[in-house]
Amino acid sequence: MRWDGFVAACPEIASMAEERFRNDELVMLGTLRADGSPRVSPCELDLAEGHLFFGMMWRSKKALDLLRDPRCVVHSVTCDRMGTDGDLKIYGRMVEERVPDLRRAYQVAIKARIDWQPDEPDFHLFSLEVESAGFTIFGDEHRALAWDPSAGLRRLSLG
Repeated sequence: MRWDGFVAACPEIASMAEERFRNDELVMLGTLRADGSPRVSPCELDLAEGHLFFGMMWRSKKALDLLRDPRCVVHSVTCDRMGTDGDLKIYGRMVEERVPDLRRAYQVAIKARIDWQPDEPDFHLFSLEVESAGFTIFGDEHRALAWDPSAGLRRLSLG
């Protein structure tokens, strides 16, 4: 489901995710190489028009991975070994965005965030279709949430 659909279906995880995205401006993106082995790459992201956008350099390895196999995982940047910021994972598939209006919405969003935007057509643009998500936080607050469309939101025991 598109990001705005995920927000409606699971506001608990989506709101924490959006806060992390705004604060960190970076995630780790897991893709699959041609031989099936994993690749993990840092990636910036932007929210606009109900989409979670990922812009990538033209012909970058992670973009080529996604063009061949759209399955991926988005993982928050973990800043300390205790996980006090929380550990966010979103699983899904990337969709290559070619619609001019969506590409322009992405360009406006990134320009507002970092005062720069990529020029057409020299970048890949993808949006995430969310299939499942999870959030875990350790330390004093320890808790875990998991979500998928069939089971909905679940609160998990951490021991």
